[in-house]
Amino acid sequence: MGKNKLQKFSDMETFRCVLQYPRHILIEQGFPFRGKWNSGFFSRPNPITLELGCGKGEYTVGLAEANPDRNYIGVDIKGARMWKGARTVEEKGMDNAAFLRTEIEQIEQFFAPGEVDEIWITFPDPQMQKARKRLTSTRFLNNYRTFLRKGGVVNLKTDSPFLYEYTKRLVMQNGCEVLFITDDLYGSGKADPVSSIKTFYEQQWLARGKTIKLISFRIPEGELTEPDTSDLEKDDYHSEFGKHSQN
Repeated sequence: MGKNKLQKFSDMETFRCVLQYPRHILIEQGFPFRGKWNSGFFSRPNPITLELGCGKGEYTVGLAEANPDRNYIGVDIKGARMWKGARTVEEKGMDNAAFLRTEIEQIEQFFAPGEVDEIWITFPDPQMQKARKRLTSTRFLNNYRTFLRKGGVVNLKTDSPFLYEYTKRLVMQNGCEVLFITDDLYGSGKADPVSSIKTFYEQQWLARGKTIKLISFRIPEGELTEPDTSDLEKDDYHSEFGKHSQN
């Protein structure tokens, strides 16, 4: 491990905005802010938005800066990446942004029912071979709705044609309420200040001529089923920038 990465890990231990709960710590200690994010961690009781797989944290920071009347939490397991966004929050003294370092598979253990207002999933690994690992799979949607408020929104922003089409099929098959959908966000002319926030990795995809897809929806009650994807073409490229590795 390089000295620079060790320094970042050391910094993360001192950042107030960072909560680090890998699986073993969660099992040993539990999580003190479940159901108490607004009363015990944030200084103001605002609606909470999660960014799952936040990478370097630019989207979490950008959202928090643009919307001071909401609280934002970036979630990822990669501490060295998350350091950049966390450092920005610390340096700017932002009180409506936080970072949670943990496995997304454990996410429902950190939030009480109805505690989260909205979820952003930004440029995750499309997991073309493993449906259960896709962050928009029925497995994860079932987890999300344990803590999303009634009417809470899930947003997927991706460069992956495969993940976009898979999610679109899943949403349609299960009768999800679709609030917004496009396979070319910037070409559609419908990008707003929130959806137009560009991360480092998104800028790389755009530079390579990739279109950005966005789908926003609500998860219905009842059993969710997986769509047939046997006819879906796999993405014909691989990340050169390291984002497609569960961020």
